[in-house]
Amino acid sequence: MRRGIYVGIAALMGLFACGRGPQAHYIAASGDDGADGSLSHPWRSFSHRVVSGELLLRGGDTLRGTLRLDSCHDLTVGSYGDGFAVIAAGDSAGIVVYAGSRVALSDLRLVGSGRKTGNVHEGLSIVDCREVVVRDVDVSGFQKAGMMIYGCFGLVAHGVRSHGNGASGIGVEGPPGKKGCVDIRLIDCHADDNPGDPTNLTNHSGNGIVAGHCTRLLIDSCTATGNGWDMPRIGNGPVGIWCYEADSVTIQHCIAYRNKTSPGAADGGGFDLDGGTTHSVIQYCLSYGNQGSGYCIFQYWGASPWHDNVIRYNVTENDGTVSDSRAGIYVWNASRDSLQFYNCQVCNNTVYSAREAAVSYSETAERRGFVWSDNIFVGGDSLIRGLPGADRFTGNDWWCLHRRGPGMNVDPGFPAYAGFTTLVSPAGLDTFSAYRTTLTGKGAKF
Repeated sequence: MRRGIYVGIAALMGLFACGRGPQAHYIAASGDDGADGSLSHPWRSFSHRVVSGELLLRGGDTLRGTLRLDSCHDLTVGSYGDGFAVIAAGDSAGIVVYAGSRVALSDLRLVGSGRKTGNVHEGLSIVDCREVVVRDVDVSGFQKAGMMIYGCFGLVAHGVRSHGNGASGIGVEGPPGKKGCVDIRLIDCHADDNPGDPTNLTNHSGNGIVAGHCTRLLIDSCTATGNGWDMPRIGNGPVGIWCYEADSVTIQHCIAYRNKTSPGAADGGGFDLDGGTTHSVIQYCLSYGNQGSGYCIFQYWGASPWHDNVIRYNVTENDGTVSDSRAGIYVWNASRDSLQFYNCQVCNNTVYSAREAAVSYSETAERRGFVWSDNIFVGGDSLIRGLPGADRFTGNDWWCLHRRGPGMNVDPGFPAYAGFTTLVSPAGLDTFSAYRTTLTGKGAKF
């Protein structure tokens, strides 16, 4: 990748807008730490502290160690020459950015020694920073999150690929409350085959993208697949893309497919608005082939109140076939208190399950203000499992594949290839046609 790309990114961020151009420093595997760090005399390691300007790593080189950027500002970090530079972090972190502002990271590959073979860190850790752009970074082989965003304000990650890590592909977190991590955007990111953290024996791991204690989060055109299969415990499990203790989250145009949980454990679903989530929406998403439910509506015990959330215009296909949910959409309130779990709109979704129920409720019915409207529900031998309680259903179409009777309503007339989805790119959602129907005003719309 040529150096000019990074100058363009810096200009886009508004960096170096006046005065002299940024000072550039270079690092190459054949360099010398006693040199001046220029293009013709690059450094060899990350031992020099760079606070601002440009820090460019030679593409195609493998550089060992951890790149630490403390209190940096107006700084661009990337590759120069041909290809991506590789940071081989071994048992440590790949890049740590702490207390920085106006920072751009792009075109890098971070590799750890493996979640079970020595590494005990995150790959890319961005902590207490403001105005950060991360673009086209590949992260693998770390025991914790591939990329962890903690306590940041104003961060955009575009084209991040996080795979083969432990705790999660991408994590967003903040201190307790919902205001410690604000205005985060994850766009066209991929969290694939992050199996689980072998040292976490008390909580879930192996998530695709998970976000908590944050507000104004956008997850757009992202994918999560093949995660969670090696969580080292039985209990609450991972999900492809989800949030908890969060406000004003939008998850849209995403695909979560073939995510798993450990044998005998719970969850392993596609998408989830979990405990303490408020004023949030999942829309225009596709979920299929997950061991857990496609769309989870959960309130765990001890969370702050869950309320005023929307799930609309989505598809779930053959989800919830292995773990506890056994349905396309699963509702669970561990608080057993309707004052903690209220106001949810579930509208214009298409639920297709050839073997299981369309909707499943846990053993409790304590919730209020749940409205299900204009959905298409297709189930195997049953349509609803559990207690709907006071939930209100209006304008929905219900169709059971394996039995007929009063109240089964109208066959939605899906194409013959419904139930056999193979779509893996959000770019294909606009033309996704497996669940097109002649039923006016009902079901998903991409």
